Amino acid sequence: MLSIQNAKSKKCTPNLLPARINHNGPINSTPRYWAPTTDEKGTQHVHFRGRHLHGTTLPLPSNYTGAVLNITDKLAPQTQTRTLPSTATESTNHDDDEDMEQELLEEVKVAEQIGEFDSIVVWGHGGVVDEGSDMFVRGVREWVDFAEALHCDEEDGVETNGAKPS
Repeated sequence: MLSIQNAKSKKCTPNLLPARINHNGPINSTPRYWAPTTDEKGTQHVHFRGRHLHGTTLPLPSNYTGAVLNITDKLAPQTQTRTLPSTATESTNHDDDEDMEQELLEEVKVAEQIGEFDSIVVWGHGGVVDEGSDMFVRGVREWVDFAEALHCDEEDGVETNGAKPS
């Protein structure tokens, strides 16, 4: 589990590249290695390590904010505990379950928020990214759809399994 702590976060735009880079951290002279341009059609272009990449901007829905996190080794203070039954089998008697509960402490690491964003740029080889088949674009859209389904209320009039809630 993670506990997110807000630090001084800057506005940024994550870039998903179709490459594997064995480096993690800042580089000196960033414009020398990364200088995207936008053409008259609004398509982003960049040459990275000799390859021509095309960028597609994927905005997050207006009610979402992306966060760039740095996971630390610090542990958050224990403020809440979860309880689980002490036996692995389910009991049919609920009174026995309440008597046999134990406290379970979870280790919660601290993640510092170092940036926030409202769009992602997905880069591809040889042309703009096909939004219907790119795994990153589909992954972001599916995650948003899943989050919406997880947090919707039946009282909001959202259809469930093809039928309106009663």
